[in-house]
Amino acid sequence: MIAAPEIPTDFTLLQESETHFSSDTDFEDIEGKNQKQGKGKTCKKGKKGPAEKGKSGNGGGKPGGPNRMNGHHQQNGVENMMLFEVVKMGKSAMQSVVDDWIESYKHDRDIALLDLINFFIQCSGCKGVVTAEMFRHMQNSEIIRKMTEEFDEDSGDYPLTMAGPQWKKFKSSFCEFIGVLVRQCQYSIIYDEYMMDTVISLLTGLSDSQVRAFRHTSTLAAMKLMTALVNVALNLSINMDNTQRQYEAERNKIIGKRANDRLELLLQKRKELQENQDEIENMMNAIFKGVFVHRYRDAIAEIRAICIEEIGIWMKMYSDAFLNDSYLKYVGWTMHDKQGEVRLKCLTALQGLYYNKELNSKLELFTSRFKDRIVSMTLDKEYDVAVQAIKLLTLVLQSSEEVLTAEDCENVYHLVYSAHRPVAVAAGEFLYKKLFSRRDPEDDGILKRRGRQSPNANLVKTLVFFFLESELHEHAAYLVDSMWDCATDLLKDWECMNSLLLEEPLNGEEPLTDRQESALIEIMLCTIRQAAECHPPVGRGTGKRVLTAKEKKTQLDDRTKITELFAVALPQLLAKYSVDAEKVTNLLQLPQYFDLEIYTTGRLEKHLDALLRQIRDIVEKHTDIDVLEACSKTYHALCNEEFTIFNRVDIARSQLIDELADKFNRLLEDFLQEGEEPDEDDAYQVLSTLKRITAFHNAHDLSRWDLFGCNYKLLKTGIENGDMPEQIVIHALQCTHYVILWQLAKITESSSTKEDLLRLKKQMRVFCQICQHYLTNVNTAVKEQAFTILCDVLMIFSHQIMTGGRDMLEPLVYTPDSSLQSELLSFILDHVFIDQDDDNNSADGQQDDEASKIEALHKRRNLLAAFCKLIVYTVVEMNTAADIFKQYMKYYNDYGDIIKETMSKTRQIDKIQCAKTLILSLQQLFNEMIQENGYNFDRSSPTFSGIKELARRFALTFGLDQLKTREAIAMLHKDGIEFAFKEPNPQGESHPPLNLAFLDILSEFSSKLLRQDKRTVYVYLEKFMTFQMSLRREDVWLPLMSYRNSLLAGGDDDTMSVISGISSRGSTVRNKKTKPATGKRKVPEAEESSSSDSIWMNREQTMHTPVMMQTPQLTSTIMREPKRLRPEESYMGVYPMQPEHHQAPLDYKQQEEAARQQQERAAMNYVKLRTNLQHAIRRGTSLMEDDEEPIVEDVMMSSEGRIEDLNEGMDFDTMDIDLPPSKNRRERTELKPDFFDPASIMDESLVQNYTGNNKLQQPSRGQYNKASWESWTAWWNLEDDYIFLQYCCSANLFLL
Repeated sequence: MIAAPEIPTDFTLLQESETHFSSDTDFEDIEGKNQKQGKGKTCKKGKKGPAEKGKSGNGGGKPGGPNRMNGHHQQNGVENMMLFEVVKMGKSAMQSVVDDWIESYKHDRDIALLDLINFFIQCSGCKGVVTAEMFRHMQNSEIIRKMTEEFDEDSGDYPLTMAGPQWKKFKSSFCEFIGVLVRQCQYSIIYDEYMMDTVISLLTGLSDSQVRAFRHTSTLAAMKLMTALVNVALNLSINMDNTQRQYEAERNKIIGKRANDRLELLLQKRKELQENQDEIENMMNAIFKGVFVHRYRDAIAEIRAICIEEIGIWMKMYSDAFLNDSYLKYVGWTMHDKQGEVRLKCLTALQGLYYNKELNSKLELFTSRFKDRIVSMTLDKEYDVAVQAIKLLTLVLQSSEEVLTAEDCENVYHLVYSAHRPVAVAAGEFLYKKLFSRRDPEDDGILKRRGRQSPNANLVKTLVFFFLESELHEHAAYLVDSMWDCATDLLKDWECMNSLLLEEPLNGEEPLTDRQESALIEIMLCTIRQAAECHPPVGRGTGKRVLTAKEKKTQLDDRTKITELFAVALPQLLAKYSVDAEKVTNLLQLPQYFDLEIYTTGRLEKHLDALLRQIRDIVEKHTDIDVLEACSKTYHALCNEEFTIFNRVDIARSQLIDELADKFNRLLEDFLQEGEEPDEDDAYQVLSTLKRITAFHNAHDLSRWDLFGCNYKLLKTGIENGDMPEQIVIHALQCTHYVILWQLAKITESSSTKEDLLRLKKQMRVFCQICQHYLTNVNTAVKEQAFTILCDVLMIFSHQIMTGGRDMLEPLVYTPDSSLQSELLSFILDHVFIDQDDDNNSADGQQDDEASKIEALHKRRNLLAAFCKLIVYTVVEMNTAADIFKQYMKYYNDYGDIIKETMSKTRQIDKIQCAKTLILSLQQLFNEMIQENGYNFDRSSPTFSGIKELARRFALTFGLDQLKTREAIAMLHKDGIEFAFKEPNPQGESHPPLNLAFLDILSEFSSKLLRQDKRTVYVYLEKFMTFQMSLRREDVWLPLMSYRNSLLAGGDDDTMSVISGISSRGSTVRNKKTKPATGKRKVPEAEESSSSDSIWMNREQTMHTPVMMQTPQLTSTIMREPKRLRPEESYMGVYPMQPEHHQAPLDYKQQEEAARQQQERAAMNYVKLRTNLQHAIRRGTSLMEDDEEPIVEDVMMSSEGRIEDLNEGMDFDTMDIDLPPSKNRRERTELKPDFFDPASIMDESLVQNYTGNNKLQQPSRGQYNKASWESWTAWWNLEDDYIFLQYCCSANLFLL
């Protein structure tokens, strides 16, 4: 903001002889031609004749003068190119470029303006040039029409949208040029009623063009011009205030000291400033009404975004004039825009306003009307919009806490658990500002207190209360991550958290409940993990980023602080909560983030001993798997050979394992004694000890305790007796699995003897046999455990084990035999492909609620994935996948992604074998149908239709590249044909083979055959056919007819199924819209479904369809695609094709005559309806000319309901900055041509083409725009006048 200079007491006007400046700051026209003699007295473009125009500037308007060449100044071409090129490069100082143009304007303003006009034309990407002759004799609308004709139609790119380094800074340089131009001209030239009128008129006309490049570029220029004028108006306002203050001060002096001359000068100065301000207001009003009110609802999102961005700048820059409801309404309306880019600009514009608390009073009404919309935008489907909406609400909250209700805040609170981190972080900041940033006055006296008495104590409690009330207890890590950036000091106050857990509450303070203590421990663990790992939780980040030096230092400092505090406090916390499994499980994870060196350097060995004693006690007290695994991981973290505490921890761990192993062996002997029935206490003791050993064996190598023998004995006894408790078998299987894996790891990492390999091989194969036995166990949980472990073992000990140069492990390779493969497959079919209601194995008598259903489905998906992994890595035969693939449609929602991925991987391994597996799955389904319904089934039955649909889905998985799948598809057809003719009919050759209907399924794959391969498959088919078969036409032979015809059809058919519905029996049909025949062969699309009647339409087809003239490609901005015609209205409807019988081809002359008559009828309809159309359009225009709310769509992730009556309570008349325009000034309507004139949509030249002669003539280049051309091509064959009128009106209204 530039403050106006003080007017000195000896103020005098500059004389013409004084210093001449290159810029417009003190611009003087020496000849006096451009001086303001009064408002509106200078001739203006469009008002003066050619003779008057020729007199302006040097050169006298003589085209053949010394400084002219072909109507241009000799330097004009160079200067013009230099102006565009300099802005394009963006390297030179823009002020010097503008100063050069001002010098040119002083010399000859017409030539300078011509340069500027061509500059805008070139910036739009148009290669046309406005000549001096055009500038003198043509109006802006004529010039724009001429430039439109010369626009490059081959490409839709223009400077503002072009990519590449040379265009990277073009937009910023272009905007800078306009701003500097107005700034340098702000004291004189912009008031000469010539330059600004010409530029505004040009930009307004271009902004109404249907050529997108013109409209986009001119709208950006006009909005930046408006922004520069707003800055000028602000400076004028400041200068007027200063002048008025000086005038009042001078007038209030006593008469003796009052300077009357100075008073007169100040009055004159104020009058001039007022006149200048009126001029600026008129200019701004012309731009606002001529450009903004139309373009803020433009069809192009970039243009709408420009308008909203700039109006936000105006309101922020000059709030006294622009920050009112007449302008804010546009931002409020546009928050409903369909495009996220525009909604984003609305929010950023509002953020600039709400950030300034001085403006809050002017935003009260807007906030009350549009607050609900802003709150709903926090759920926007565009994450960037949602983030900015939350930030805007944070600013609203800071300005006035009473504005947002509790419900509004709750809508933002739950977003702290969002998977998208920027949204969660913004919501965390909002939550912190609302609940944690306020301090009570009495807290000021205890700022230096620590622990439970620190000011953070109440805030930590508030965080715990919020976490519990949100009822998302498993997501504490996400809550912590959301608040990590804004509440770091609070979240890192571990001393306070520790005090709240260990210290007794103060007098009058309520102690934490058990549930609150559990929540606090979980939050504390998450904060420690976040500080130690320095990356967000799973799902919130794309990967671990490289830490900066500062972040690494902070990480080390935090780990040191954590270790020093909890090395002492953790044993006390474990002792206090030792019986609580949930609390202990979380607390035991803390040592994973310790800096173990501090135990030695800080002389904390006694606290380490205390920690080890507490862990040992916890192991003895608990049998919960989570607690035991947490203890095992803690020992693993502490047993680090790099630190001196390793020996101390290793001794404690060995002593614990020794005791557990001895106890397990002793208990097992008693448990397995012959002749004695084990009681429940003995079983519980064995199970609890086995659980502890299994949990430790997961993270520690317990090979020296030789646990394989005792577990094998236990499992073998269970197989022999069949009465082993379920949980004992499950953990014994798991423990044995760990034994084998640890032995394999030891052999792989170090050199091993042949005896070690043989021993491991023997143990592994014996264990596989045991697991295979347990696959037939009566208990489902045991079978699932055996199946999972067996799949893992087969995968690990497959041929993949030798990869990476490990050939010495070849003796360990184990390939399952056919019986094992069969049992694994049977398990999948029996336990995975079942209905949800049939799965009563959620165990432990849990209610079959939604959560348990999801858990059960997750378990079944894991089982299926384990088996599919064996198929993908060729551990089992690929043909076993047939039983999996055939379930693709039936269980698509549950397992579709897994089965589809398995298909893809198997095809990559062996395309032919994969194809044979697919056809095998279809054959199995066909045989199952035959067994259920017999051979005389109905081909319209749901079962058969389902098999055909599955075949269609299989065909789609082969993709569009037929060359890659050529051999596989051919082999698929070969197997299918052999299967169809495999079972001859016992009644003789006059009856179809029993599996002949399978050809109807096989025809779904015909579209995937190349043309030459179709012939080959057809020849192969004929080998199975007899002469009598080829003559049969009964319904039972329709599958053969269908398949034959699909092989004989041309390459244009992407599916070849025949409907047997033509017959009396009928079958299911998938109808597809008929497509006109083209001369080119189209590759079938992957997602198109098979049409069952296309063969009849293509057989011996010689029909010709009317040829439509190809629509030229224009760089244009038609606002809506032409209305899609109903099938009966398309040109195919003129010549309907009957699939039931063959139709004789039409004579070409008859077609031409019919097309000509159709064209004549269309032309007559156009002439007859043109008048009514104009009235209809203008009626629509009159409605849309006012500032009405644009039609919007709901773009929210969850709709909160539509906002009702947006206009209520607001002054929504269009803003008028205007004082009445000068009577000599050109009418402002000339700056805003009628955008809604029907002629702008349908050019008169087209009417002449339609009615002037009988033949249809293609308009010459430049006689049409894209809107008129597409309007014609959309309705030229329609006979319904109402449809035509409705289409044109709807298309025109959408242009608004």
